[in-house]
Amino acid sequence: MQPSRAAQLRPIGESDLPEVGRFLHEHMNARIPAESWARAARPTWAIEAPNHGFMLVSDGRIVGAHLAFYSERRSGESVRRICNLAAWCVLREFRFEGLRLLKTLLSQPNYEFTDLSPSGYVVPLNARLQFKPLDTATALVPNLPWPARPGRVRIVSDPAEIEPLLEARDLDIFRDHRHAQAAHHLAIQARGRSCYVIFRRDRRKNLPLFASILHVGEPALFAQAGRHVFSHMLLRHGIPATLAELRVIGGRPWPSVMLRAPRPKMFRSEALGADQIDYLYSELTCVAW
Repeated sequence: MQPSRAAQLRPIGESDLPEVGRFLHEHMNARIPAESWARAARPTWAIEAPNHGFMLVSDGRIVGAHLAFYSERRSGESVRRICNLAAWCVLREFRFEGLRLLKTLLSQPNYEFTDLSPSGYVVPLNARLQFKPLDTATALVPNLPWPARPGRVRIVSDPAEIEPLLEARDLDIFRDHRHAQAAHHLAIQARGRSCYVIFRRDRRKNLPLFASILHVGEPALFAQAGRHVFSHMLLRHGIPATLAELRVIGGRPWPSVMLRAPRPKMFRSEALGADQIDYLYSELTCVAW
């Protein structure tokens, strides 16, 4: 049944988040409580965002929502404004209006755009809107219980202990993401050096058995000591396998197998190249599904 009139398109403000959270809980992912949806939509980093995305409203109720996460990222000598396109859900009877949400987000001037979790039908739509794919070649790594090397490699997972080990950019990233719902933090200490790592718990085929690595501060050290991170995932978090994108960690771990069809990620920018796009300050760090 088609609605009798078009829905109103409105920006999502702070006061709208509880209702938007209920809508996404009921119609997109019931595993995430409404309160968690609302809390996740509030970035943990400082930013003057124009909105939290846009929503469709009909007869006083939300019938569609498209979340967005905004950030300002330094690129060389300039600062770029990034809009990460996040959860997008529209009730079936209003699907023909759903594209208004996306086009309104993309019409905002002076932003670069990322879509780091596009569903299957969104990928070709994004391509028609000049989005480009990232190389998401992904190694599936079994998290094996490698023997520890006392005094040689140490995995630090207490945030209070991680912070003093970091400096410069990684310290800023840690402080901005310390309380992000989906971001788990650890640091590798080895040979007098530290490597900051952010990962999230992930699902494949609805099985919550995976960790996905979102950030590696020093890929060279990770290449040498990463197996202890994988062991930590198993022994501390009970996660049997890790999804490691080569563009994030710097190279293929051993042992591992390459996924035949890794999840797509996309971006749209005339100013930034693929090597300047990362997964921080986004839905991937904020929404734990």
